[in-house]
Amino acid sequence: MEVSKMAGTLHFLEDKWDKKLASKLDGPELLRYRSNLLGSDLQITNFGGGNTSSKLEMTDPVDGKTKQVMWVKGSGGDLGSIKREGFATLYLDRLLSLERSYPGVEREDEMVAMYPLCAFGANPVAASIDTPLHGFLPFLHVDHLHPDWGIALAASANGKERMEEFNAEFGHKLVWLPWQRPGFELAMMLKHAVDANPDCNGIVLGGHGLFTWGNTQRECYLNTITIIDQIGQFIERHDKQRGKPRFGGQKCKAREDRRQVAAKVFAVLRGAVSRKQRWIGNYVDHDDVLNFVNSVQTRELAHLGTSCPDHFIRTKIRPMLIEWDPSGDAKELPGLINTALEGYRKEYGEYYKKYALPDSPAQRDASPTVVLIPGLGMFTFGKNKTEARLTGEFYTNAIHVMQGAGSLSGKKARKDVPQAGPAASADQFTVYENYVALPPSEAFRIEYWSLEEAKIRRQPPEKELSRRIALVVGAGSGIGREVALLAAQRGAAIVAADRDLASAESAAEECQKIVGKEMAFAAQIDITKRETIQAALDATIAAFGGLDLLISTAAIFPASPDGMINDAMWATTLEINVTANYKLCDEAAKILMTQGIGGSVVLTSSANAVVAKRGSEAYDVSKAALSHLIRELAVGLAPVRVNGIAPATVVKGSTMFPRDRVKASLVKYGIAFAGSETDDDLRNKLAAFYAQRTLTHIPIDPRDCAEAILFLAGPKTPVTTGHMMPVDGGLVEACLR
Repeated sequence: MEVSKMAGTLHFLEDKWDKKLASKLDGPELLRYRSNLLGSDLQITNFGGGNTSSKLEMTDPVDGKTKQVMWVKGSGGDLGSIKREGFATLYLDRLLSLERSYPGVEREDEMVAMYPLCAFGANPVAASIDTPLHGFLPFLHVDHLHPDWGIALAASANGKERMEEFNAEFGHKLVWLPWQRPGFELAMMLKHAVDANPDCNGIVLGGHGLFTWGNTQRECYLNTITIIDQIGQFIERHDKQRGKPRFGGQKCKAREDRRQVAAKVFAVLRGAVSRKQRWIGNYVDHDDVLNFVNSVQTRELAHLGTSCPDHFIRTKIRPMLIEWDPSGDAKELPGLINTALEGYRKEYGEYYKKYALPDSPAQRDASPTVVLIPGLGMFTFGKNKTEARLTGEFYTNAIHVMQGAGSLSGKKARKDVPQAGPAASADQFTVYENYVALPPSEAFRIEYWSLEEAKIRRQPPEKELSRRIALVVGAGSGIGREVALLAAQRGAAIVAADRDLASAESAAEECQKIVGKEMAFAAQIDITKRETIQAALDATIAAFGGLDLLISTAAIFPASPDGMINDAMWATTLEINVTANYKLCDEAAKILMTQGIGGSVVLTSSANAVVAKRGSEAYDVSKAALSHLIRELAVGLAPVRVNGIAPATVVKGSTMFPRDRVKASLVKYGIAFAGSETDDDLRNKLAAFYAQRTLTHIPIDPRDCAEAILFLAGPKTPVTTGHMMPVDGGLVEACLR
């Protein structure tokens, strides 16, 4: 099909190719450009899924001769964001010569070790498992993608038959291949398919995805988006002609209060799936998900699991479905969750035992990563927020695939599925409403593939606070801000909370630069008011699914022009420094107890709690009370750990030290200063004076306090609770007697 004829046939996708921009790019940059365009649309491919390649003429740095080099997306890359340096490069002739040494499908994994020997230009980017799939196709530019429409066709029991109808309707010459796990054997199958059908313009991989190509970068791009769009048109037309409700119609309705119910159940669910290791959660209730979870066919289709390997690796073999009537009482859900989880883990263990081989990797966490609840929607989990969201996107892709396969169903059910082939016989595939799921044996071969295991092991180790959710109260300034930033550096999901929303937002933005935009946000909180505490906690659960670390640095130091503290100021000091922190912990404890996976609380007391001084009685008494509150909470909230720090005066970054108070203190202690000096200069002078009263003579920095707080809050102190850690530079007056 000519490019000019293809350009006007798009109904769903957009031709985003900029000819002026493309004309300025060399071959590798055109490949990068093409890849970014394809990866920018989830209708075309999912995050991290699919791969692209180009065979380009390059000058060999060794002998100066022109060689044909294949550029192909490197292992683990994402098409939407890949850069030039993200592509692996291989001498094409060397790669093709591997066919002579191929030992057969039983040993195809051994071929992966040969790809580095074909590398061009000392390129360190690891070639992916799909590399030979591109190399053995005799086309200059190749796309291998996993569009929902394409997989729906590939996962249909009548998929090959429908493909032939599609070819006839749209003038294409697609070829069908049965299911085969990605690898060298599939590369040979692709090669033979093209040899047998030299005029084909694409290949449908049964149960897997789509291959398309072109003689130029532009032709490849347009061929790809045109075929995908036209498959979409084909499926949509059949869906309308079928005249039946999707997924058998709706069995129940979505609850109007589903988000409120989801917020209440999220912490229960996160705690349940986090018994072995913590997970960060994500919740969605968009129409595509609700139409599926509320349908007549939900149970059967959900249990079948996904088809495409890219989906399956993130979503596990299947989601966990909570058998709940949404017209009932939401109080039933915790019990139903625990019952369902017990059954899910048992079934997963049986699946592992049935298909594991002596050299299979050890069984991983048997908890689900996708949980479906009728009336509410979908909850998904990952090691961070982005991964949790992507898992949900992948299962939404799977829903689209099941829906599309159902739309393509015919009058008669098919059992002689075209996905069957050398890798799996027809009896291994299960069909429901025309949807063909990946056989469990093949699913296991992907989930516990030694090559996938090696990819997991190559990932950098998780940080100390990874998978933990931290609510930092007082994060707008001083110690709280440093705690939020340090916790972000250590991998935690951050809720930067403060009475001053603007300062909290500033802190959250700084955290996002460290840990990613999805892993930090700001919340306004006034801990004297339970409703604002509850609102901040609700926002935390809605964003991440629960809570692990509660840290509060919120406090006031009462001051007046005449140095006198009246009754109202006394009461306010105790209200904020003691009672409000109690309210905060009391509300947070409900979540921590609901999760049932422990947790940690750290409050900020002061050296003043044990040092009697003139003029700071209200503050000192409030901190003494807070210190004992920490011990009381450690007893009352166990096994949640509750600790505190007792810093000496921290001047730097503290809202307790406005310019007027600093100047008054400098005058009090006879320290000379000039009115032209900056706030920081004045604070540094006062901090240096205070430091001389300690054994170390080092000013107390907010970072010092943050280090102590996160030491107590984190995994390095699992058996420490009810403890007060001094951060005072060795203030002798604060030694207890």
